[in-house]
Amino acid sequence: MYYGGIEAGGTKFVCAVSDENFEIIEAISIPTTVPEVTMTKVFAFFDQYQLQAIGVGSFGPIDVNLDSDTYGYITSTPKKGWNNYNFVGAIKDKYNIPVAWTTDVNAAAYGEYRRGSAQQAKSCLYLTIGTGIGGGAILNEKIVEGFGHPEMGHILVRRHSADTFEGTCPYHGDCLEGLAAGPAIEQRLGKKGNMVAKDDPYWEQEAYYIAQALMTYTLILRPEKLILGGGVMKQQHLLPLIRQSFQALLNDYVAIPDLDSYIVTPGLVDHAGITGSILLAAEKAI
Repeated sequence: MYYGGIEAGGTKFVCAVSDENFEIIEAISIPTTVPEVTMTKVFAFFDQYQLQAIGVGSFGPIDVNLDSDTYGYITSTPKKGWNNYNFVGAIKDKYNIPVAWTTDVNAAAYGEYRRGSAQQAKSCLYLTIGTGIGGGAILNEKIVEGFGHPEMGHILVRRHSADTFEGTCPYHGDCLEGLAAGPAIEQRLGKKGNMVAKDDPYWEQEAYYIAQALMTYTLILRPEKLILGGGVMKQQHLLPLIRQSFQALLNDYVAIPDLDSYIVTPGLVDHAGITGSILLAAEKAI
């Protein structure tokens, strides 16, 4: 019995097949170009296996509303060729098997909930901070979705007193993503985050923005774990600064678990998304 998973990113697709014990048998990485090229390679990979179901965690925005005429579509993405692409429809036309469909960050949150840093919890939030910022949440053991999926990277945050950067978000300017994602760091400082010294004063600003977001998510959702992934979080000195800023902002207003176990990095490291996609595929197959 085989399950397929697709972690569909704007730069690459990670495709994997697991057995019934969720052990990955084979995985490949495919560049994200245009659907005609990328999906041909995706299907060539999965054609080798008799799959029970496929789980997809996709870059977005995507349509997750089951009552919508465009359920299963990537919608208003700026990624060339993928705007209004019927992702789920393409898979079903090819294989006619169940397809689990959600965002890449929702899939990562689910992977961390089942197999990663939140295994002992009933709720968690996963935030990725990289080229963009996005978040997914698990509450009462279910992925949080409604009319659409959350867009946690675009909440508004207070500007740091030392920050005059206008922001990079084409929609909102100085939202969380516009001020704290990788491109914002690079445009503000003239170099990528991994080239910025760990004692650079800028990291206090970065921590301040992320901590504000985590405080907002805490107050609204009250999850048991906050899990921070993505390329920006590869800077290991950032996590203690975020915890420190978060503690100051929250100011003991509500109770949280022990801070060091509350704000953590992914237990699955870079494999949360593909793990979650496979687990969701298995649930869809039942």
